[in-house]
Amino acid sequence: MAIFDPKTKVISGYQKSIEEKNRVIAKYFDQIGRLYYGQYKDMSVDVTKDINTRCEAVSDLYDEIRDCELKILFAKGLKLCPNCGKENMLAYAFCFACGAKFEPGSENAPGEVKPSKAEPVIETPAIEEPKVEEPVVEEVKEEVAEETVEKTPEEPSEPEKTEDSEE
Repeated sequence: MAIFDPKTKVISGYQKSIEEKNRVIAKYFDQIGRLYYGQYKDMSVDVTKDINTRCEAVSDLYDEIRDCELKILFAKGLKLCPNCGKENMLAYAFCFACGAKFEPGSENAPGEVKPSKAEPVIETPAIEEPKVEEPVVEEVKEEVAEETVEKTPEEPSEPEKTEDSEE
């Protein structure tokens, strides 16, 4: 891959988006823990709705991370087998590991639907720039923005380890 390959920039954008989403998830987990502990200390306070809202936001962020990971694979010319989860080349009709047949159109970008012959073909870029800013709770968004300002450009950012990333 060339140094100035546009795919590298797109992949880097998706990776930054994933890192940002993981930071927001960590903030949500912290908030959930604090809410739960507050309820433990004062049983008259019901924070179930607040906890559920944050849990739903975390689930949505995990879905968005999965979408970004699939888009990164697609940018690299790969797709996942729905049967065994192995990476395969986009052109493959069958999984090289388990032999499962890929659905027609599986060579398209994630979320992209191949137009039928009756529809006019509209050319669109296969890979779109990711949207980085998507936190649900305004409070978390501000906290993440403060952390980003505090970091200097020379610092390498390391992805945070969570229980899910060890699987």
